[in-house]
Amino acid sequence: MRLKDGGRMEDGGRADAPEIVVVPHTHWDREWYLPFQRFRLRLVSLMDGVVDRMEADPRWRFTLDGQMAAVDDYLEIRPERRERVAALVRDGRLAVGPWQILHDEFLCSGENIVRNLELGMRRAEELGAAMMVGYLPDQFGHCAQTPQILRLAGIEHACVWRGVPDRVRARSFAWEAPDGTAVRTQYLPEGGYGNAASMFEDFADGASLLPGRAAGFAEAMGRWYPDGGPLLAMYGADHTAPAADLADRVGGAGVPMRLDTLAGYFAGQDPSTTGLTRVRGELRSHARANILPGVISVRPRLKQLMGRAERLVERYAEPLAALWYAGAAQRFLDLAWRRLVEVSCHDSVTGCGSDETAEQVAARMAEAEQLGRAVCDLVTAERAASVPLGAHLVFNPTPDARAGLVFLDVPGGGEPGLETGDGRPVPVQVLETAPTVLDDAVHPASALPVLLERVYGRVLFGQEIRDWSVSRDDRTLTFHVTARADTPFDIGDVREALSGAEGEWRVRILADPRRSVTALVEVPALGLAAVRTGAPAVADKPVTDKPVTDKPVTDKPVTADGRALDNGLLRAEVRDGGTIGLRTPGGVVIEGIGRIVDGGDLGDSYNHAPPAADRLVGAPESVRVERVWDGPLVAALDIVRTYRWPAHGDVAAGARSEAEEEVTVVTRAELRAGEPFLRLRVTFDNRCADHRVRLHAALPRRAGSSFAEGQFAIVERGLTAEGGFGERPLPTYPANGFAAAGGLAVLLEHATEYEVIGGGREIALTLMRSIGYLSRDRNAYRDQPAGPQLPTPGAQSRGERTVGMAIMPYGGDRPGDDVVAAAERYRHDLLAAAGYGPADAPAPPSRDGVSITGPGVAMTSLRARGDGWVEARMVAETPAPVTAVLRGAFTEATRADLRGRPGVPLDVHDGTAALALRPWEIATVRLRMR
Repeated sequence: MRLKDGGRMEDGGRADAPEIVVVPHTHWDREWYLPFQRFRLRLVSLMDGVVDRMEADPRWRFTLDGQMAAVDDYLEIRPERRERVAALVRDGRLAVGPWQILHDEFLCSGENIVRNLELGMRRAEELGAAMMVGYLPDQFGHCAQTPQILRLAGIEHACVWRGVPDRVRARSFAWEAPDGTAVRTQYLPEGGYGNAASMFEDFADGASLLPGRAAGFAEAMGRWYPDGGPLLAMYGADHTAPAADLADRVGGAGVPMRLDTLAGYFAGQDPSTTGLTRVRGELRSHARANILPGVISVRPRLKQLMGRAERLVERYAEPLAALWYAGAAQRFLDLAWRRLVEVSCHDSVTGCGSDETAEQVAARMAEAEQLGRAVCDLVTAERAASVPLGAHLVFNPTPDARAGLVFLDVPGGGEPGLETGDGRPVPVQVLETAPTVLDDAVHPASALPVLLERVYGRVLFGQEIRDWSVSRDDRTLTFHVTARADTPFDIGDVREALSGAEGEWRVRILADPRRSVTALVEVPALGLAAVRTGAPAVADKPVTDKPVTDKPVTDKPVTADGRALDNGLLRAEVRDGGTIGLRTPGGVVIEGIGRIVDGGDLGDSYNHAPPAADRLVGAPESVRVERVWDGPLVAALDIVRTYRWPAHGDVAAGARSEAEEEVTVVTRAELRAGEPFLRLRVTFDNRCADHRVRLHAALPRRAGSSFAEGQFAIVERGLTAEGGFGERPLPTYPANGFAAAGGLAVLLEHATEYEVIGGGREIALTLMRSIGYLSRDRNAYRDQPAGPQLPTPGAQSRGERTVGMAIMPYGGDRPGDDVVAAAERYRHDLLAAAGYGPADAPAPPSRDGVSITGPGVAMTSLRARGDGWVEARMVAETPAPVTAVLRGAFTEATRADLRGRPGVPLDVHDGTAALALRPWEIATVRLRMR
C-alpha cells in the first residue's frame, strides 16, 4: 500500500513491543485523480464489504476517515443499509465524523470550517454518535484557529500529520490557538495516516512475518512515546479497504495488539496539555511531511469562484434572509452551504485533481453562488416592492454604518440628481449615457409581422415597452421602451393597428433617456436605504448631513490628471515602465507597485519548480495609459503593457522555450472617494504554458516578517520556511483577507499566494501558476511523487485571467484595525436592486439592521436560527482585549457555543449589548429580534 507521499516501514525490531492499537480505516479522497462518481463506485464496494464483515465478526472496528461525506455518499446509493450502518455507529464499532468533509484549511473561509464541523457532527449524531476527535489526517497544513474551533465544539483531542514543526519530539503536543485555547494533539509520525499500512502487507508469505514487523513498528514509534502508553497504528491508505481477515491476523500476531477505532484509542485519555511542548498558531512546517504549498496558486479560477460564492452566501444571502425576509429561504441556504462544504475538500478547492474533477468542482461552486444570488434576489425583490419604479434599494452587508459607491442605471437626461428616502442628497457621477435611438430602419409592410415576433411578452431590445404608436400618414411604427414599464401592453393591439398596412414602413425603437452613474450612498449597519431621482446633483461637494454615520464620507473629490489619480488620501502616479508610485498625505512614498513578472514553472499542481535555467520577464515591450473615469467619486486609468513571454517550458533542457507569445496585460488602477486604498484589477489573455505570473509591490520599509488574514486570525510569518522533509521549503504563503508587510497591505478578494522577497523589500502576489501535470514523478522541488503523473492540460489555465486586489499603506509594525476595516469594506461592496413599486410612491426611509462594532472586531456570519432568534459570529482580530458592542432591534442576547447552543446571557439595554472579548477570541451570540 502506498501513501500519497510514499513511505514504507522496514521489517524487524524489538520483540518486546508495547501494546499496539491497530485502527483500520480508509483515507477517502472524495474526488482527486478520478472524479467523484467514479471514486464513489469504489466507495460503495468498499463499504459493502466493511459493513458485511463488521456484522459477521464482532471483533471488527473501523474508522471512516473523520468525515461524514463518505457515509452520505454511500447511503445515497444504499439507503436500505442506513439502519445497519447506524447500529454499528451506536455500538461504537464504526467511528464517523466529526467533519462533513476533510477540508483544505487555507482555501476556505473560517465560517466554512465552522459549518463543516457543525454539519458533520449533526449528521454523525443522527446516526448515533460523532467521533469526538479532531482528525485532520491529510490537510496540507493547518490554520491557526483550529484548536479554538475544536474546543468551542466540545472536542478535546486533535490528530494531525502534515505541518508539525521539528521541535515536536513526542507523539503528543499542545497545539495552541492565538487566543490561548489549547488542544491536546496527537502527531502521526513515521508515515502519517498509513504508518502501519505495510505491517500487514504480503501476508500470504506467512503470518510469521507479523511479529517481526510489529516489533519494528514498536521500535520506530517508541521514541515518540516517552511517556509510554499504547502505540497508535493507523492501518489504511488512499481508497483501500483493510484485509478481509484482519481480525484473525491481529488475534494471532503473538504480540500485544488489538483492533479499535480512533475514538476508542482516545477514550479515557487525559486531554490535559500540561507539560507538553506548546506550538502556537498555524502548522505549516515542511520539517516532517510535505505540505504541498503550490496548491494555493494552481487553477486560480477555483479560488476565485470559492471566494465569491462564500462571500455571497455568508455576507449577503444569510443576513438578508435573517433580517429582511418574511418568508422561508433556509432550505436554499442549507443547500448552498452543503455545496460550499463539499468543495472545500483538500483535493477539490486545491485544484490538485484531474481536469474533469476541477470542472465538476467549479460547477458546484457556481451552484452555491447561484443559490446565494437567488436568495438575495428573493429578499431584495420583496423589499423592492416598496421602492418606486426608477429608484433603487441598497443593502449594506457590513455590521457598521458606512458610505459606499453603488453603480446604478437611472432614468433621465441632463445631470441626474439623487436623494435617499430620508430626503438627503446623494453625490453622483455620470459614467455613461445610454443611446435613446436603438433602431431606426425602413421595412416592407410584409415584414412587419416578422418584426413583431421580436417582442417577447413586452420586452424589446432588452427593455420593456412603455408605449407605442402607429402613424398611417407617414407610415411609421414607434415603440418607446424603458427599463421597467407599469402601463398595460398587448401585442395584439399593435397587430390590429397595422392590419392592412401596405408599402414601406419606418420602424423606430426609442428608449427613455438613461444614465449609468455611480452614487455615494450612506447605509446603516446591515441595513437598507433607498435612492431615487429628484435632488440636484451634488457630486462636486462633500456630504455634510450625517444622520446614518458620523464618519466623513470624503473631504475631497477624486481627480484624474494625466497619469495621476488623487482622492486626498492617496495619490497614485503611473511611471514610464507602467508601475505605480503612491504618496500619502503624511509624505510616505512607495514606488514600484504593480510590476508584473513572468517566470517558468516545470512543477505540478502540488509544488512550484522553476527551470534550472529560468528566464524571468519583467520589462514590458510597450506601455500606454488610457483614462477611464475622471472623478469626482471614482477615477480610473488603464495601464496597458505588452510583454513577450516564453511560450512553454522545456523539461528536458530545464529551461523555457525560445518561442514567445505577445501578451497584453491591462491593469486598471482606481481610486474612490473616501477609500484609503488603491484598487487594482489585472487582466491578460494567458497564451503560454508552464509558467508563473506574479504582481510585485515594493514595501515602504524593509520587513522582517509578514502578516496574513484568514480563518479568524491574522498570523505573523517569517521570511523563510522550516524545511527538513522531502520538498523545498518555499516561503510562499496563503492569505484570504489581506497580506501585509513593511507598511503595505494587499487587500484580497479570495485566497491568494504571496511571498516577501528581496530581503524584505518587496511583496509578490501570485496571479496564476500554469502547469500541465497533476504530479510529476520528477519534480525538482519535491523528492517523492504526490500522486499519479497524470496530464492536466486544463491546469495551464489558458484564456483570459482577471485578478482584483487593493493596495493600502499603513503605519506601525503590524497591520492594525484600519487594515481590518478596509479589507472588510473592500470585499463587501454595497448591494443595489431596482425598485418596482408605483412610480409616484415615496421612497422608504433608511432602516437599521444589526450593528457590531469594536476595534478589530470582524463579523463572519449572521443567520436566522428560528423562533425569532438570529445568530451572529464575530472574532476579535486584535492582540489586545476588546469590547464588541451590538445594537439592533433585539430584546435578548446570549452567548452560544460554536454549534449554536445557548450559554451565558448578556445584559441588554435599549437594544444594546456589550461583549468582552479576549484577543483573537471567536464568539457566537444569539439575539432575539423584535
